[in-house]
Amino acid sequence: MARLFRNPFRSKRPAPAASPTVKELVAQATVAYASGDFVRAIPIYDKVIALRPDHAEAHYKRGNALKDLGRFDAALASYDAAVRYDPDFGYAWCNRGVILQSLSRYEAALASYDRAIALDSADAHAHTNRGSLLQTLSRWDGALASYDRALELDPRQAGTWFHRGNVLRALRRLDAASASYAQAVTLKPDLCEAHYNRGVLLEHTHQARAALASYDRAIAINPQLHQAHFNRAGVLKGLKELESALAGYDRAIAAKADYAEAHSNRGAVLQELGRWADALASYDRSITIMPGHAAGHFNRGNLLAASCRWDEALASYDRAIALDPGYAAAHCERGRVLMEVKQPMEAISSFSRAVALQPQFAEAQYNMSLALLLCGDYAGGWMQHEWRWKNAERLSLNEEQARTQPLWLGAESPAGKTVLLYCEQGLGDTLQFCRFVKSVAALGATVILEVQAPLASLLAGLEGVSRVVVAGSLPPDIDYRCPLMSLPLALNTTLGTIPAASGYLCGDTAQVARWRGRLENRVGPRIGLAWSGNPRHGNDHRRSVPLADWAGTLPREFQYICVQKEIRPADQAFLAGNSWIGRFDDELQNFGDTAALCESLDLVISVDTSVAHLCGALGRPTWIMLAYNPDWRWLLDREDSPWYETARLYRQPAIGAWHEVFGRITADLRKAFA
Repeated sequence: MARLFRNPFRSKRPAPAASPTVKELVAQATVAYASGDFVRAIPIYDKVIALRPDHAEAHYKRGNALKDLGRFDAALASYDAAVRYDPDFGYAWCNRGVILQSLSRYEAALASYDRAIALDSADAHAHTNRGSLLQTLSRWDGALASYDRALELDPRQAGTWFHRGNVLRALRRLDAASASYAQAVTLKPDLCEAHYNRGVLLEHTHQARAALASYDRAIAINPQLHQAHFNRAGVLKGLKELESALAGYDRAIAAKADYAEAHSNRGAVLQELGRWADALASYDRSITIMPGHAAGHFNRGNLLAASCRWDEALASYDRAIALDPGYAAAHCERGRVLMEVKQPMEAISSFSRAVALQPQFAEAQYNMSLALLLCGDYAGGWMQHEWRWKNAERLSLNEEQARTQPLWLGAESPAGKTVLLYCEQGLGDTLQFCRFVKSVAALGATVILEVQAPLASLLAGLEGVSRVVVAGSLPPDIDYRCPLMSLPLALNTTLGTIPAASGYLCGDTAQVARWRGRLENRVGPRIGLAWSGNPRHGNDHRRSVPLADWAGTLPREFQYICVQKEIRPADQAFLAGNSWIGRFDDELQNFGDTAALCESLDLVISVDTSVAHLCGALGRPTWIMLAYNPDWRWLLDREDSPWYETARLYRQPAIGAWHEVFGRITADLRKAFA
């Protein structure tokens, strides 16, 4: 009988491995999460939840992993589960608020943060997150209170100090904001955003050098921070360190090649440096990158306007306005170009639009006054002209804000009062408006006249003046003051009521006689010439002419006398080789001397400068050569002037067309002295 044997080497079936416990799974998930492997951590948390659906911490940590992966909806579901199973889970409520805020569900997020704080009022992060949400909603006071509470609990939070600084800046508590940024960078010196934002704040408060230091620190931390390079260059531009500003914009562009704003501002610097072709290329590059960048079109328009390319400038401003109808500066500059091409009514529309958008826009208000006056609308123009005091860069002399005496603009009677009337702009303005002194004196006032030194001796004999003082000297005690160019407003002057158009000044009798004696041996009518004014005048390039261009057209049968004192080098050279034009500029020490010389002449021909006003005020025959777009006082398209009865106006028929003016003057000279 056969025997059966057990094979001692037969393998046994392995016992099934024991399933990991919840504790072990949580440990595995924690390791995966800590290593940044969020994708591996999530299914492990899923296993925990499968075993323990009410495991609130597993739901919470699963939500954290999903949050870090940017899967916000799924993360929210996990946080919801966490607080459902553990309503007192403060961290879950707080992180739930973060997700809701990211999903723009702001009120729900706020409620979640409030629940976290109710559970643990000492949770600094919950207060910080609540502050962040309120900041997003522009609820600045609440945001500040939350940040302050967070910092009471944990003053080492550099980020909270930084965000607190942003809130304080929005509340315009600028010193406190700067201190908050400073604390942030003290705690975390490499917090680039805090250095940058502090620089923005310092720039805004006109602390240029301190702003540069903050921007430099931000750039040292992050050399590719293009905004810091951009802002830094803007500060340097404001400091007129143009080459450094240009380098800054170049660095901003190196960090971000398609930085349209940097290309545009780079163009503005190049324009100031006189590199206009390069500037235009920068503007064009800006517009190519961002065709919808209104400021790029605006800057391009400014360059084209400076280049007298009026039609192209208008097209650029129109494009800027089409992109941004609320661009007040573009409306204003458009109006200025329309003034240049002698379309004042259209210019008024543009200025009016700028003012409607920005009622305190002093430059637009002032420019509108010039357009109104040019059109003869004196009722509106004089009142509007008072905006010049808020547009101080237009003024060449006294700052109105520095005067403390009561201002008289006609509302009160000046009878029995001492009134100071004072110059404010150029010599020609003083000569034109000093005519109103007599009118103020006729109201019963004692008039003290403050004028520029070269005019003092001439105006000392002006009718109605009690005393003349030189600008810059201490005036005597007065009851009222009024700038000369405000007198038409105070006296309700219209085109029909301008006083003393036939002349209100006169030269010294003895001086006039001496000049006539010196000139009487010269053959032919004596004609005075003034072809240029102050080279620093903003409109000089349009109103002044080179003597050589004009002199060649003058009939040589007359005698010509130079009646201007300041002569430019090119004109000096011409006069040295053309002795047929007499000159006495070394003897003209002040306007009293010039007035006596002009009174001894038969005619003075002048561009729009102080000599023209002097001769008109003397009541002498005066021919005035005007640019196509004239100064407001000469009005439009007329050959006479309500300001000077003896003046004849010669206007350019087109921009720059001086030769047509010269030709008409030559013809009229021969007719007048035939």
